[in-house]
Amino acid sequence: MTAQRLTGCGTALVTPFNTDSSVDDGALRALVDWQIEEGIHFLVPCGSTGEAATMTIEEHRHVVEVVVAQARGRVPIVAGAGSNDTAKAITLSKEMRAAGATHLLHTSPMYNKPPQRGIVAHYRAISEAVDLPIVVYNVPGRTASNIEAKTTLEMSRIPRIAAVKEASGQLSQIADILRGRDAQFSVLSGDDEMTLPVMALGGDGVVSVISNATPKLMSQLCDRMRAGDWPARARSTSSSCRGCAPRSSNRTRCPSRRRSRCWVGSRMSCGCHSFR
Repeated sequence: MTAQRLTGCGTALVTPFNTDSSVDDGALRALVDWQIEEGIHFLVPCGSTGEAATMTIEEHRHVVEVVVAQARGRVPIVAGAGSNDTAKAITLSKEMRAAGATHLLHTSPMYNKPPQRGIVAHYRAISEAVDLPIVVYNVPGRTASNIEAKTTLEMSRIPRIAAVKEASGQLSQIADILRGRDAQFSVLSGDDEMTLPVMALGGDGVVSVISNATPKLMSQLCDRMRAGDWPARARSTSSSCRGCAPRSSNRTRCPSRRRSRCWVGSRMSCGCHSFR
């Protein structure tokens, strides 16, 4: 994997919080070290799973700075920087660059529901303003708009747009992207349960939530799929991961207490206490 090319399993990191809602730096550092020791290929702080929507800009930058410092260049850091306000998305992107991120993760503008040409204009403006590779995040269930395959392919030709995290759940759409993409444009599953079918179609990996709890299994799954070893051993790995599915009452899921190496507090669920 190069700085421009994301492959394998990247963990959409949870953010550990103390009981006073401050970021638990010690637990976050421990989580980063454990993820890398278990073989994860890249880390994605401050996405939906990391509860970036509940953070101040200062907290957002602090979390990315901690992750970058603890990773020490061992894996790429794909920092969430999305906003439905293009100017704010650019400002946050510059903050993430200053914090040391190697890549940016940007959702399509949520709530606004722009037309396809508006989505392209949003990403083009970000790519022209910040000199980091960008991962397009298509998640219609959260944004209320779908990035069509032809739009993703159009944006893949914009400088610095390097990958798509596809969470539309539409295999036919993902297959269209894979057929039309350039070889250097990465296609990553945005849903754990879609990892096998997306990679079987030729996808490059996954941005995973369950890998917060099972990084070794998910990284091995991606390694085996990319090596063409999916008919037997990859299926076995997938079956092992299925029993570890996180359980939560909200859509942004924290790892199960029983299976997570680091317990985390959550501003959304408010049901956990963190410790080192």
